[in-house]
Amino acid sequence: MTTKHCIPALPQNHQAWRKIAIPFLFLLLGVVFSTWAARIPAIRDQLQLDAATLALVLLCGGIGAVGSFPLAAWITGHYGARHSSLYAGLVLLLSLPLLALAPGLWTLMAVCTLYGAASSCFDVAINALGAQAEREAGRPIMSMLHGWFCVGTFSGALIASAVAGLGVAPLWHFLLAAALLVWPLYASCQALPDDRPQYDPQRQLFALPHGHLVVLGVIAFCGAIVEGSVADWSGIYMKDHIGASDGATPLAYAAFAGMMLVMRMVGDGLKARYDARRVVSIGTLVATGGMVLAVTAQGMTPAILGFAIAGAGVAAVFPFVFSAAGRHGSTALAAVATLGYSGSLIGPPVFGFLAHGWGLQAALALLGALCLAMALSSRRAQWLQ
Repeated sequence: MTTKHCIPALPQNHQAWRKIAIPFLFLLLGVVFSTWAARIPAIRDQLQLDAATLALVLLCGGIGAVGSFPLAAWITGHYGARHSSLYAGLVLLLSLPLLALAPGLWTLMAVCTLYGAASSCFDVAINALGAQAEREAGRPIMSMLHGWFCVGTFSGALIASAVAGLGVAPLWHFLLAAALLVWPLYASCQALPDDRPQYDPQRQLFALPHGHLVVLGVIAFCGAIVEGSVADWSGIYMKDHIGASDGATPLAYAAFAGMMLVMRMVGDGLKARYDARRVVSIGTLVATGGMVLAVTAQGMTPAILGFAIAGAGVAAVFPFVFSAAGRHGSTALAAVATLGYSGSLIGPPVFGFLAHGWGLQAALALLGALCLAMALSSRRAQWLQ
C-alpha cells in the first residue's frame, strides 16, 4: 500500500491563482535570490569576513546547488513539479532568515549549503512547470516566465537598497520577506493541477549531459557564472572599488536585473522573429561590452550602466537554453541544469579568489571573457532553436 501525497485544498476559487501561479513562483525565486545577494555586504561586515573567506561561504552555496541536482530530479520525477515546488520553496524560505542568524563562519557555510540545495531543487521544479506550460501553450513563453524572475530580482534589490539605507538589520529584513512569501507560495502550488507521475521503476530520473545537451550545458554554465558572480559581488565591487554607500551598493545588481527583465519580456517575440541561437549570440556579445564598461568605470554611473548593459545581453541565455532542454523532458532539463548551475558552484568563489589576489577589476574581466565564450558557443548549439 502506498500513501498518496497531496496538498490540501483551499476553500476558495483558484482560477485567478492558477493563471498567475507559475509566474509567481519565478518571481518568488527572484525575490529570495536578490534579497540574500543584496545583503551579502552587510553579512560580510557583520562577521568580519575577507574576500577569500566570503568566497568559501559562497562556494558552499554552489556545492549545495550542484550536489542537490540528482535530488531535485528525483523529487520532481517522483512527486511531480507541483509538490516539489512547494516542498523546496518552504525550505528555501526557512533558510533565508537562518543565513542572518548564523553566529560564525562555519554555521554560515552550513546554512549557505542548505540555501543552495533548496534553491536548486525549487529552480528545477518551477522550470519543469514552465516547460510543460510552454508545450501546452504551443508558443514560446519561457522568456516571459524568466522575466518574472527578473521582476523578483529587480524589486528585491530595490527593496533591499531601501531597507539597507534605513539601517534595518538583515535578520529582520529576511524574516519579513519569508513571512510575506510563504502564503502565496502555498496558494500558488495548491492552485496548479496535480502532476504527480505514475510510479515506473525503470524510469531514469537523472543523467549527465551528453551529445547536444553538452553544448547547451556549457552555455548555461557560463551564464550561471556571470549571473551568480554579478549577484554576489557587484555590491562588493560598488562599495570597495567605486566607493558607493550601503544604500547605493545594491543599485548595480538592480540595474543588471532590471535590464534582464526588460529583455526577457520581449525575448519570446525576438525568438519567434529570429531564432534563439542568433538572439543569444548577439546578446552575449553586447554583454561583453557591458562588462568592459563596468571594469573600466571610475564612477558609480558608468559602473551601473555597464552592469545594466551586461544584464540585457545575458537575459536570453537561461530561458532559451532551459526551453531547449525542456523539450526533451525533465531528465534532460535536470542534466543541463546540473552542468549549467555548476557555474554557481565555481563562479562566485573563483571571482572572490581572483578579487583577493588580483583585484576586483581582474575578476570582472573574467566575466567579460565568459560572455564572449557564450557568444561563440551559441553559434554551434544545434538544439538552441
